[in-house]
Amino acid sequence: MDSPPPSAIDELKSALGPSGWTDDPSEIAPWLTEWRNKWNGHTPLMLKPGSTAEVARAVEICGRHGVALVPQGGDTGLVGGQIPYGEVLLSTRRLRAVRDVTPLDDAMTVEAGVTLLEAQQAAAAAGRFFPLSLAAEGTATIGGVISTNAGGTAVLRYGMMRDLVLGIEAVMPDGQVFNGLKRLRKDNTGYDLKQLLIGAEGTLGVVTAATLKLFPVMRSRATAVVGLETAHAAIQLLATAKAETGGGVEAFELMKRIGVEFAIRHVPGVREPLESVQPWYVLIELTSGEPGAAEAGMERILASAFEDGLIVDAAIAQNETQTRDFWKLREEQSAAQKPEGGGWKHDVSVPVSRIADFLDEATAAVERFEPGARVSAFGHVGDGNMHYDILCPAGGDLKAFLGRWEAGSQVVHDIVARYDGSISAEHGLGRLKTEEARRYKSALEIETMRAIRLAIDPKRIMNPAVLF
Repeated sequence: MDSPPPSAIDELKSALGPSGWTDDPSEIAPWLTEWRNKWNGHTPLMLKPGSTAEVARAVEICGRHGVALVPQGGDTGLVGGQIPYGEVLLSTRRLRAVRDVTPLDDAMTVEAGVTLLEAQQAAAAAGRFFPLSLAAEGTATIGGVISTNAGGTAVLRYGMMRDLVLGIEAVMPDGQVFNGLKRLRKDNTGYDLKQLLIGAEGTLGVVTAATLKLFPVMRSRATAVVGLETAHAAIQLLATAKAETGGGVEAFELMKRIGVEFAIRHVPGVREPLESVQPWYVLIELTSGEPGAAEAGMERILASAFEDGLIVDAAIAQNETQTRDFWKLREEQSAAQKPEGGGWKHDVSVPVSRIADFLDEATAAVERFEPGARVSAFGHVGDGNMHYDILCPAGGDLKAFLGRWEAGSQVVHDIVARYDGSISAEHGLGRLKTEEARRYKSALEIETMRAIRLAIDPKRIMNPAVLF
């Protein structure tokens, strides 16, 4: 990518003032590396606007000079879409305000740099619940999770980020501000422009604020870990739990034994969740607005599952500490893989009814392709999303193994495609999967997305290396 002209750099610095930019390599460096160290970028300038107006000025200047920019939130993305390679880096982390919380509307408006955890806390302070939750919630920002359409652990009940956004404020590629911060549940007046921006990975504009849906605080919650012999049994257990609770299943997380072993081995404080060792584990969380109902529902579900032979062991959390311990086991699955060496990472989805079949077929195919490879599968089985990770064989040549990532991923993704699935369930395409997606997207889909982008960003200054 060509370096921005000095005149553009000077104008950006002048427009944002001393606190609104940095070209200090030591200050910029932490924001140029992706969590898995797969991407290490570079930029001549990091912009740090403190208001929507400053974002608009910066984007207008970039547009006028034809300078490409990459928007970035908390830098927690896993497909490299937030890493610049010569583009100007625009950080939204100084957009920190919680603008309003309106409990009667079950809504709140927050700026893009508010972290996901802070949004949850603001909702709780008003007696409401914001359900999006993921392992990086203390760092991930609202602007980032909107731009990537994040999922997390409660999608089964509440949906993706796309389902949780009522309105958006964003700076478009020409510097104009789209003021779409509405609290409406119904607005049937043509194309829903906010939905174009959700999941667009910063290619159509910079999200600066959003109005989010809130929900009542549940009065009872029950969390359990169960052990199963097969993933097929997990799918049957999910159906049982959904039928028993009438929609009260908030989380249903599947973990393969090897991932549990990694967590016990490498994450302080993680212990065996059950008295017995099982090939598969499921973390179930039920919630209800009725006191005691979730606990009673969990006991009925587990009793029925034992009777039907779906599970062979189980433990229900008896207090908040045990609940946190169960969730830590699940949330540390990715981090626990790091000490085991690198791996091929896959964030895929297939119909829930086909998850177990996919796991069987994909694992057999991977073992044929890469004998000795260690498959660690875990994820949000309740919504069809599996994180299907393949680690280097113990004692194997890591560099050579990582060199086969692309070919190995095609083995997995071809199976996903045959199951009518998606090669990116919740992480987006970014730099990692944009080109690969051409193999699985139809020409119509690609050309339509190109046309939308051309209409909104004709100079292609917004995150130009990402999407079509």
